[in-house]
Amino acid sequence: MQWGELLGSGLSIAIAQGVKQQDNLVLIVTPDTPSALRLETELEYLLPDNPVMIFPDWETLPYDHFSPHQDIISARLATLNTLKKEQQSVLIVPVSTLMLRTAPASFIYGSTLNFKVGDRLDTHALRENLEQAGYLHVQQVMEHGEYAIRGSIVDLYPMGSKHPFRLDFFDDELDTIRLFDVETQRSDEKVDKIELLPAHEFPTNESDIERFRISYREKFGASAEQDSVYMQVSKGNWPAGIEYYMPLFFEGLATIFDYLPDSTTVMQLGDLEHAADNFWHDVNVRYENRRVDPLRPLLPPDELYQPINELFSNLGNYGRIRLSQAKLGTKAGNKNLAVNELPNVRIDHKQHQPYDAFINYVAEQKKKKGRVVISVESDGRRESLLSILKPSGLKFKEFDSFEQFTNSSNDVGLIVSPLEQSVVLSTKPSLSIITEQELLGIKVSQRRRRKHKYEASQDALIRNLAELKEGQPVVHLDHGVGRYQGLQTIDAAGVVTEFVTITYAGEAKLYVPVSALHMLSRYSGGEEASAPLHKLGSDAWDKAKKRAAEKVRDVAAELLDIYAQRQAKPGNKFTLDGQAYRQFSDSFPFEETDDQRNAIEAVLGDMQSKQAMDRLVCGDVGFGKTEVAMRAAFVAVNDNKQVAILVPTTLLAQQHYDNFKDRFADFPIEVGVLSRFNSTKEQKETLEKMSNGKLDVVIGTHKLIQQDINFKDLGLLIVDEEHRFGVRQKEKIKALRADVDILTLTATPIPRTLNMAMSGMRDLSIIATPPAKRLAVKTFVRQRDEELIREAVLREIKRGGQVYFLHNNVETIERVAQEISEWVPEATVTSAHG
Repeated sequence: MQWGELLGSGLSIAIAQGVKQQDNLVLIVTPDTPSALRLETELEYLLPDNPVMIFPDWETLPYDHFSPHQDIISARLATLNTLKKEQQSVLIVPVSTLMLRTAPASFIYGSTLNFKVGDRLDTHALRENLEQAGYLHVQQVMEHGEYAIRGSIVDLYPMGSKHPFRLDFFDDELDTIRLFDVETQRSDEKVDKIELLPAHEFPTNESDIERFRISYREKFGASAEQDSVYMQVSKGNWPAGIEYYMPLFFEGLATIFDYLPDSTTVMQLGDLEHAADNFWHDVNVRYENRRVDPLRPLLPPDELYQPINELFSNLGNYGRIRLSQAKLGTKAGNKNLAVNELPNVRIDHKQHQPYDAFINYVAEQKKKKGRVVISVESDGRRESLLSILKPSGLKFKEFDSFEQFTNSSNDVGLIVSPLEQSVVLSTKPSLSIITEQELLGIKVSQRRRRKHKYEASQDALIRNLAELKEGQPVVHLDHGVGRYQGLQTIDAAGVVTEFVTITYAGEAKLYVPVSALHMLSRYSGGEEASAPLHKLGSDAWDKAKKRAAEKVRDVAAELLDIYAQRQAKPGNKFTLDGQAYRQFSDSFPFEETDDQRNAIEAVLGDMQSKQAMDRLVCGDVGFGKTEVAMRAAFVAVNDNKQVAILVPTTLLAQQHYDNFKDRFADFPIEVGVLSRFNSTKEQKETLEKMSNGKLDVVIGTHKLIQQDINFKDLGLLIVDEEHRFGVRQKEKIKALRADVDILTLTATPIPRTLNMAMSGMRDLSIIATPPAKRLAVKTFVRQRDEELIREAVLREIKRGGQVYFLHNNVETIERVAQEISEWVPEATVTSAHG
């Protein structure tokens, strides 16, 4: 059977309708990972009553020297374990992942541990069980596959689980099981039982290690005992890339098909033959390129992957439906989904009648008895769209789901859904699905944020540092900076006491009793390697303390002066035009994170107060600090005040200028830039516009705070990356604090600024929530190597990402770009510098 004309969101809708007609498992095979992820998101929405699962790829290259992340292994094991329980469900698998052989079902099901309240099990036996299952013992549980034991409390994060659990034993009886938060380590609701899947896709007990050793020698010869992989596994260690030796742990590997019921229906999306052929070719090329290492011999591809003929032979054992975008001919078993492309209905605020195309299309569809549903990505975007469409006068009803709208009699509806592409279904009546991207010309690229039960509180953001290590600098309140040398038990006059040992210059030692630990603190004066080493009995430490005290008094006097002026002189107390502000904030193409929204509200609250604002917004790069600044700038300009944005470099000034020009393009706000990129004539014109008030927002470097620079009515100063300004520039910034509102943006606040914020002298907002799709940074230090660079780039491209290759020499950057193009011909490479 074949289905054709599956365009846009019509593909997911057709699949959802097909799944509802099945009473068995539906396997959807896609040509690549991005299409699998999109289908997962859309089908989860369209099929709320059917479990939708994706079997994720390892996200490594064939024969890689890297192992998959534990979260990926956890998701894979959870999917395999769920297949035996969920018959009427959907499983989505990219064809390359389908080709990879898997652990036998007998291992997954046979290695699973189950615990319930009331079980009798001492912690020693539990620890043995966890070790046998491959779980890692740690001090504090943070990731899947970890456990920690503290007396009668056992914390563990089971593979395949969304939450970690805390087991509390009373003697040898399991008394309670609670969920807990890895960020705060606080326990929460109780559960009656838990299930622990094995920590790896291969067994890790002693008998299986022996099986691996025997199989390895049989496969690669007796001399292979000197190979690093063999030696590490023999010691119970799991080297990176061990997954590509999985066949040696088992008598034989399985495939996904071994987990599927015989009644499974298979849906094949796109040209799977071409995708499978390309992947099989890549596997064999990688095998030939990597088999040259005598200390890391490789298993042949067909032991790890299903060859193409085996793959499609297995697929042929099930009822199949081929899914295609092309229109199919009138042949038995063919079925076309009648669709049309959506005409241009974009709202264009630059036009005199911005809503005409959209309103006319809706009116035309209603006249033809057709129906229209508008889809937005989130609740926040829905509110934005409602505000944007309010002047159009169009009336429509909001619905909780696509199915609720289709079952209603309404002509026009609004839904929150992950549907990405517009389409017109030529049903009776016709149904037009208009996505936010089509309507506003905005590509909302964020994936819907999954809501977690636990949210990191701000007090958890500033965690305690790790325990002191020997040789690290410490500070004694009376004797200065020394080096920590551990704890030592000393018998003093018949009394055995524990002391902290600290060494000073000249190998002098100071023994501090544990009862006087309040006299010690960590060294925080800079890099540990450059920390001073004071001499016991000298006056160097007293002089250093005296100098510090004088600086403290100077800072205190300065702060008293600044805050006295701030209290004596009222701030601007900006007025917020609600309608204009909503129109501006609604044009933001993403949904604000919770932290970003809180920061915006705090900034606007400060600006509307009588006292001048002095707020620090701290957040990582890309977390949304610039949007906070743009909101503040809009409010200030809308209240007839000028805004200065101070940045440390001309390149950043130009970048901000481009961003602000683009963001304010639909509003009567004049943005200018003052930097060395401008000619003398352009700088003179900019200065004149600043002084006569014709320029609303000006972006520039330290030139902005020179004495000969005049604003007509400056109301807000935004300082970006304060830590990169020199002392003189900071002195000039300080002089402005009593007169204008100041908003400071930084990813790395200088210690003094951070200390003032933490002590309450300056207001602080933290943006700690990453935007959607933001991944944690993993750092590897390696020697420069062509094959290593190629692998890293291909690994990122394979998962649908992009790569930034940083090079520190403008003169040779073009040559490096050419080299990368030659090393990775699969990638499109370009270069840029400033």
